Amino acid sequence: MQKFSVSYNRQEYLERTLEITIKKVSDALNAELSGPRNSAVTDVTHDSRQARAGTLFAAIKGLTTDGHRFVSDVIRRGAEGIISEYDPPADFEGSWLKVRNSRTALAKAASVINGDPSFQLDLIGITGTNGKTTTTYLCFALAEAAGIKPAMLTTVEYRIGEKSQEAVRTTPEASDTNRFLRNAVDAGCRMAAMEASSQAIDLHRCDWLRFRVAIFTNLTQDHLDYHGSMEDYFDAKKKLFDGRIGETPGSSVINIDDVWGKKLAEELRSKGQIVVTTSQIDQNADFFARDVSVSLLAGTSFSLNTPNGQAAVNSPLVGRPHVYNMLSATAAASELGYDLDSIVSGLNKCVGAPGRFERVPHDGDFAVVVDYAHTDDALLNTLKTARELTSGRVITVFGCGGDRDKTKREPMGRVAGDNSDLVFVTSDNPRTEDPMTIIRQIETGVKTTGTAYSLISDRRDAINQAIAAAAKDDVVIIAGKGHETYQIIEHEKFHFDDSEVALEAIRRRAEA
Repeated sequence: MQKFSVSYNRQEYLERTLEITIKKVSDALNAELSGPRNSAVTDVTHDSRQARAGTLFAAIKGLTTDGHRFVSDVIRRGAEGIISEYDPPADFEGSWLKVRNSRTALAKAASVINGDPSFQLDLIGITGTNGKTTTTYLCFALAEAAGIKPAMLTTVEYRIGEKSQEAVRTTPEASDTNRFLRNAVDAGCRMAAMEASSQAIDLHRCDWLRFRVAIFTNLTQDHLDYHGSMEDYFDAKKKLFDGRIGETPGSSVINIDDVWGKKLAEELRSKGQIVVTTSQIDQNADFFARDVSVSLLAGTSFSLNTPNGQAAVNSPLVGRPHVYNMLSATAAASELGYDLDSIVSGLNKCVGAPGRFERVPHDGDFAVVVDYAHTDDALLNTLKTARELTSGRVITVFGCGGDRDKTKREPMGRVAGDNSDLVFVTSDNPRTEDPMTIIRQIETGVKTTGTAYSLISDRRDAINQAIAAAAKDDVVIIAGKGHETYQIIEHEKFHFDDSEVALEAIRRRAEA
């Protein structure tokens, strides 16, 4: 497999950006342009607070806010013009670009104004219900192991080389993503990996990005409050692969052990697209794993089989679900031309993303693990891993977020009961919902299993009681929040870190 080459000349970019005018952006958007045409444009945003001289403002009508309310404000701030689906007001004297879809136009304008940075990188897009964040971290690690400076956009952080900032959302708005990619190119990065959530894809945040590789991890129930059905949820994910967001990716890496992944692979192949398959079951897949062994202390080992040869992997990541993540990252890295030795070196060093089956270190005779699992399938995988690794009991602490998909609450309760010896149902981020209402909905699932459980609204108290109940060789799983260091109650965000709270509980237990 040949490596996709990246060429970039900073001086050429500077010269090109100096020539970007409203007229050029309008032509790229196929917009109806009225008002001044030759003003220079240096940025585009949908956030009125970011408007300044040289900025185009995309007025987007959302579910709760209409950007057109801020047109006068952004013009006062010095914005050069407005992108909108509507005709300009009769008294408007500035530049107005009327387009068919403001969100798509924002994405296209952001790419053009930033010099099409995704075209100058090996960009990997990762979508799926579970595994996106860890797979992104793995792609980053494999690039580093190959001697290539990478960047990544994840649920946890936005990182360029060694520089990092806390993530605002899983997949940023198109304007923010293109600025980030521009900065990555300027910093000398040749590869970037990013999570692509279904909502972000549906809201056109990934439009007009050129993906060298697109990865499909899996599809299980989540976000049905937004998408309505699994079919619509799948269709949103599929847009990353089938060209509806712009170009089709150079190649698609797909987990065919997942029923939706197998369906996607068949559909893309029927259209003549390049599909690379991964599996832990089907040894006819392009990349597959055999002889998987998992240990809480030693991590995960397996035999990696690729079109370029076989290798033994000994990863610090814990759990069979991570094997899928490693296969996906390996396939993507191979598509970019990374050699097998450097790939294995990267796999053997990468500790993954924070809060993904992350053990809380302590000297006791039981284990405490913090995990981000917040869907029934993710929780099932986490609890199966815990069961595989312990001779003692599995004690589970978890809740479900408020103002989010209510249909997954009962199934998550059932999964917790079926795969645990003791369950503490508690609060996650209740937001504006009554915490006990959420907990009672989860309880309906736990009840059907006959497993012992407690309902404790206070998450700190639930963690304390779970750790106090642990005996030798037990594993306490604290699920749902993972890397998050906050809890949202009503409209306020409070500091809350599962790992910190668990360590406090462990110390309290040791002192008792």
